[in-house]
Amino acid sequence: MSKVSLTVNGKAVTAEVEDRTLLVHLLRDHLNLTGTHVGCDTSQCGACVVHIDGRAVKSCTTLVGQVDGANITTIEGISRGDELHPMQAAFRDNHGLQCGYCTPGMIMSAIDIVNRHGSDLDEHTLRQELEGNICRCTGYHNIVKSVLDAASRMKLAQAAE
Repeated sequence: MSKVSLTVNGKAVTAEVEDRTLLVHLLRDHLNLTGTHVGCDTSQCGACVVHIDGRAVKSCTTLVGQVDGANITTIEGISRGDELHPMQAAFRDNHGLQCGYCTPGMIMSAIDIVNRHGSDLDEHTLRQELEGNICRCTGYHNIVKSVLDAASRMKLAQAAE
C-alpha cells in the first residue's frame, strides 16, 4: 500500500492504494467520479481520458503512484458551476454524442487538442488527433463538427478573460 496525494478537480485528495491501482479506478471507485469511463482497459478506446497537469492522458494505463502530486482534471471538473465548458456546449449544440459512453473521453481529448493547436485546427489534423478515441456509434462527423465549433468558442472565452 502506498499513500498518494493529488489535486483532483481543484480539491486536495489523499488516498492509500495498492501499488497496482490504476488512476481510472481511483477516480471511479474511490472518489466516485464516474464520468471517466472504462472501455477497453488497454488504452485503445480513449473513454478514460483525463487531464494530468494539463495534458490528456488515458487513465486506464496510468498507475496512481505515477501521478502522485499531480493535478488531475476529469470531465466533472471542466464546467464552471452550471456553465458548461465551451467544448461541452459545442458537443450539445452540434449533436456530438449519441450513446454518450465515449463523450467524456472525447471531450477531454478535444480540449487538449484545441489547447495545443488553437483555433487554426483543421479537420484533417483533428481527425488524426482523435484516432486514439473510438466512438462505436460512428458519430465522428458530428464530433468533428463539435470540436471545430468549440475551438472558436474557446478562443472567444480566452479573449474575454
